[in-house]
Amino acid sequence: MSLHPTLQPYADAWTHSIEAISELVQPLAEGEWNRRTPCPGWSVRDVVSHVIGLDSEMYGDPRPIHSLPRDLYHVHTDLQRYMEAQVDVRRHHTAPEMTSELELSIIRRNRQLRNETRQPDTTVRGPLGTELTLEQSMRGHAFNVWVHEQDLRAALGRPGNLDSPGAHIARDVLLAELPAVVAERSDAPRSSAVVFDVHGPVEFLRTIRVDIQGRGTLETAPALGPAASFSLDWETFVRLTCGRVTPDAVADRVKTEGDPRLTAAILRNIAVTK
Repeated sequence: MSLHPTLQPYADAWTHSIEAISELVQPLAEGEWNRRTPCPGWSVRDVVSHVIGLDSEMYGDPRPIHSLPRDLYHVHTDLQRYMEAQVDVRRHHTAPEMTSELELSIIRRNRQLRNETRQPDTTVRGPLGTELTLEQSMRGHAFNVWVHEQDLRAALGRPGNLDSPGAHIARDVLLAELPAVVAERSDAPRSSAVVFDVHGPVEFLRTIRVDIQGRGTLETAPALGPAASFSLDWETFVRLTCGRVTPDAVADRVKTEGDPRLTAAILRNIAVTK
């Protein structure tokens, strides 16, 4: 393999998730492609279209020239409009068209990854003309495809892969966002700590410490007397942080302790995906 060792875990996670998605959707009847997923505003077809679009852009294809309808209630931001183009352009594609394009996309991307020789710090194109490193791009892509695999599993009643390679990438991506959630978005008190105790297929105990300047850091050491603590299962943690459910909808699956105003603020701001 010519792929840099740093990038291999992201390629492995993508491969595992994209093959699972292909297996999930290959046998679907035409009507099943219209099932609603937990991803706001998107059906099974829409999620698969998004994944195809992501891989198309990772491969280097030009974006489709497409004008969005004005009545898409779930589209509010520039990033959402950017992402929606690859979805809306495929909204009338049939099941055979969708599965054929997905399989072609997988073949092309596998070939690209086999021949990838660039270094992890190589600058590549990101959404909306942004620039990021190849490592950041591949990490984010592995995360996105695993989350969308879970969207499809929820819609189709086929749970699984909550402890797959993509799940562990997702854990690291989501944990990296928690300091900003706690310290900046939820305005946790300075010189305080907030603990997340997550159990299930992926388990971890992490502390967000807020320093005297109000900056948050992620630590593995437990905190004595935290200002707030959360205990919940891994699947619920993912659904909350990815904006798939509201805190009220899973209140029975989240145990909180500490300052009720702080716990409420953190749950209100915990969704980190856009």
